[in-house]
Amino acid sequence: MAAAAATAVVGVALIFAFVLQTAWPVLTRVGIAQFIFGDTWYPTRGRFGLLPLVAGSAALLLGALLLGAPAGVMTAIFLSEYCPKRLASLLRPAIDLLAGIPSVIYGFFGLISIVPIVRSVFGGAGFGPVAGSLILAVMILPTITSVSRDALEAVPRDYRLGGLALGATQWRTVYDVVVPSAWSGIVTSVVLGVGRAVGETMAVLMVIGNAPRFPRAAGQPISALTSQVALDMAYASGDHRTALFGIAALLLFITMGLVGVGRLTVRRQARQGRRR
Repeated sequence: MAAAAATAVVGVALIFAFVLQTAWPVLTRVGIAQFIFGDTWYPTRGRFGLLPLVAGSAALLLGALLLGAPAGVMTAIFLSEYCPKRLASLLRPAIDLLAGIPSVIYGFFGLISIVPIVRSVFGGAGFGPVAGSLILAVMILPTITSVSRDALEAVPRDYRLGGLALGATQWRTVYDVVVPSAWSGIVTSVVLGVGRAVGETMAVLMVIGNAPRFPRAAGQPISALTSQVALDMAYASGDHRTALFGIAALLLFITMGLVGVGRLTVRRQARQGRRR
């Protein structure tokens, strides 16, 4: 069992080492600061600034979180606290099914249904941050809902009975007792959802237009870190190819930071629970 656990650690370390080694030539030639904060991505002219791609990814992530995180948490609260059992037996498999749908299906749905709506409402081509955020919000919804629901259902029933016995309404008990007790699990669900959104490629590639520029309007094409790698890798060579591995290294560090934030939040919640 120790060997199996070590295999996972070694695998992650090897991935980090391979990506960083491959990306190192362009990082040393361009410079890490210029690579990350440069404002132009034009690889055929030797300009490898990632800031427009970072801005596009940040816009997509922020929109997906604003739409998907509250909806996922509220859905989890409804399923665990208010939903009748017969209805829950239908809703839970349906929500879990959303997690198993291939991302290309989400991309086709966004391309055919969401992009025309965005075009008619906001103008422009319809491809851009709004369409991408809506697709990502739907994609992270099952992850946030499932993990948050498990965290809420793990709260002891005595907590709920104690709140009701003190005269609190059901909603006040849920808001002041159940949700704070399950807060670490809810934060973990949001972190997992963010990780899914950061790493998503195919669905995003199909609905954002893939133009490496800063987001300026809801219906104007943008590009993201993951979509740019998928778009360029087939023909990239030389510094262009190593720059794509640099994007992969940046994505790895972003994911590592998200995992670290989630673990720190869980530990902080555990310490506060012990103090209480």
